[in-house]
Amino acid sequence: MSFGMFCVIPLPKLWDDDCTGLLMPCFPVVGAVIGLIWWGIALLLSFTAIHTVLAAAVLALVPFFVAGFMHLDGFMDTSDAVLSRRTLEDKIRILKDPNAGAFAVIMLGLVFVLQFAAAFAVLDNGKFFRLLIVIPIISRCGSAFSLLCLRPAEFSGYVKMFRNNTGAAHMVVVLLITLVAVALSYVFEGVSGLITVAAVVFGYTAAMVCAFSGFKAVSGDLAGFALVVSELCGLVALAVVRGI
Repeated sequence: MSFGMFCVIPLPKLWDDDCTGLLMPCFPVVGAVIGLIWWGIALLLSFTAIHTVLAAAVLALVPFFVAGFMHLDGFMDTSDAVLSRRTLEDKIRILKDPNAGAFAVIMLGLVFVLQFAAAFAVLDNGKFFRLLIVIPIISRCGSAFSLLCLRPAEFSGYVKMFRNNTGAAHMVVVLLITLVAVALSYVFEGVSGLITVAAVVFGYTAAMVCAFSGFKAVSGDLAGFALVVSELCGLVALAVVRGI
């Protein structure tokens, strides 16, 4: 169910309303698969004769493609709403508006530029590829915690669905996955790995605080906004720590 909803990898269409509470605990597993694909493509690109500029563009877009661009959609909608600095009612209306506004386009351009630049630096350095596995796991752990713990928005039916039949055990599972991902980052690259994880966590927290403060509640779009920001922070961290 999680793969069918949050990933474009084709799987048999299986859906059980009684199991919707497992969507969030399984969300980081989707991130692990996306991370493995991201890492594999980075390795492949590093061994080809493709120019670094083109390879960086491909690497920067991989996580968006595999996730079906759905988190970018939430990122754009939330950017429009939060940066409008309007009343809560207007922000909700803007968030639900299917049309993209100026702030959404501007923020999307900034994300693509920074994502490309960071991907170029990582490929040019040829190190830390394995941390690409961890970044999508940590970002999705952040989304799982947000959607399971924060007050759900009244206008978001998805959050309520995600929280059906959930409890402390589901949050413990997400926490354990988070700890395993942090341990893997240290095993992979030592201190550089921990710095990268810290950047993802910081990016997610800062983005969610910014978005949540504007709505006093969380929705799928807000979680997507924070996820995109956190993964960008992780990739930028890889570019920054390459000399350590």
